[in-house]
Amino acid sequence: MSWGDLTPELLHSSVWADALVQAAGIPIYDVPLVSVGGGLGSFTLVDVLRVRGVPAGAVRVLSTSDTPWQTWEYLTRVSQLPAHERIRSDAGARPDNIWGFPSYAMQEAWRERSIKPVLQVLTEPVLADFYSPRAGLVIESLRREADRVDYWSMLAKGQVRMVRKRLGGGYFTVLTPPPGTAATKRVALRSQYAHLAVGYPGLKFLDDLQEFRQRTGERFRLVNAYEPHEHVYDQLRKRPGVVVVRGAGIVASRVLQRLMDDRERHGLQTQIVHLFRTYVTGPHGSGPFMRRRGGDGWAYQAFTMPKSAFGGQLKAQFRRASPQRRAELASLVAGTTTPRLARWQEQMSRARLGNWYHPTQAVVDRIDQTPDGRLVTLTRSTHSAPMQYVSDFIIDCTGLEAGMSEHRVLDDLLRHGGARANKAGRLQVGESFEVLGAESGDGALYASGAATAGNHFLAVDSFLGMQTAALDIADDLARRGFCKGLGPLRSLSQWLKWAAGRRLP
Repeated sequence: MSWGDLTPELLHSSVWADALVQAAGIPIYDVPLVSVGGGLGSFTLVDVLRVRGVPAGAVRVLSTSDTPWQTWEYLTRVSQLPAHERIRSDAGARPDNIWGFPSYAMQEAWRERSIKPVLQVLTEPVLADFYSPRAGLVIESLRREADRVDYWSMLAKGQVRMVRKRLGGGYFTVLTPPPGTAATKRVALRSQYAHLAVGYPGLKFLDDLQEFRQRTGERFRLVNAYEPHEHVYDQLRKRPGVVVVRGAGIVASRVLQRLMDDRERHGLQTQIVHLFRTYVTGPHGSGPFMRRRGGDGWAYQAFTMPKSAFGGQLKAQFRRASPQRRAELASLVAGTTTPRLARWQEQMSRARLGNWYHPTQAVVDRIDQTPDGRLVTLTRSTHSAPMQYVSDFIIDCTGLEAGMSEHRVLDDLLRHGGARANKAGRLQVGESFEVLGAESGDGALYASGAATAGNHFLAVDSFLGMQTAALDIADDLARRGFCKGLGPLRSLSQWLKWAAGRRLP
């Protein structure tokens, strides 16, 4: 074992004494608060804390990413939402602006000298589709705010190995620095407070997809929508082909729109087979107030969650509910959905009439390969005989989530940190997003984002959800004396600084 590395005693101890870390030769650096992740969850908390007067030197963000939007930008781009396309988010959901004013629509209207974005917001969804910002506008706004709050001075690059309780209170967060940047293999950050915003534990591929890949090693013709797959569209522009698309969410709708756009723009002969596991034929749901539109296989919803989940009756109902009732409510309002956009509806209608888009309900049993390398999808259906579809490509858009055991930091927290899983299989957190069971003396461990799904707040995996968590965490930290409150006067003065682009000290 190299000097400055984890010893067997450290690996098997749930509570670390300072002397134990020092004996292993691991350098210790003190910082009041550490945020693990470095994505938008970390950024929203850092932004709120800076607005509340916390100096940049009191926070460290540990991440493998160069920017807080890096992973988000990658996922949107590969799932066919490049910078010029509009994302699935509300006009006022701004990770760079906790006040939400001016909204993205107003900012876009000002920049383009056009009133159309504002009129769209005023008339949505009756006379117009819901407004959503372009991905590029979100990234540009995040970059501006990152510069303003001096995010870059708080960023420490490296791979986080674990977060362990410290004897006497607080936490040790173990970081593996990039090769060649440190004299030891690990460094330890000693803090009173820690925050986890690690995103999804990972992507879990469907069983038939994983089995076929392991059996054949095929990565070119069979792709996941969250992987780089631009080569599929390039190949279809060169020669006619058949594509099987699987899934019924926002990513599936974006992949379909890309295929249809390319077909119309370049005069292609692409044939699309779309497999729905569950085929929605019309409005569905429970009761008069829990129904959503649907049809042609799709469940339609403007945003990932109903707006009342962010700040209305559903949010209040979810907060009061028992764990069992929360699970029931989540199954009612969550699920796979996509926005119902007029232009896309017209595209699908033309595609069905032209007999080159073939939607069907089926369950995939197995994927095989023809002698010339094409793919064979074998399906079964409750409504018809088993079928097989021969295609040049398969694009899987199901995006299943892996369990917490697939994420090294979360798994270690469950094993050694006292954390426990909730009924949704995610971290159990309290009203202030503190990880229950992971308390350490006068220190607190918080979490936000997808890892906290299934608790008192439904819409955690969204811009507004991450901001809600950041504000609740900051309120708890203010009660502990770590940062200032956010009363009317401070809020107004800080908004004026934001609007003027003034850098925070």
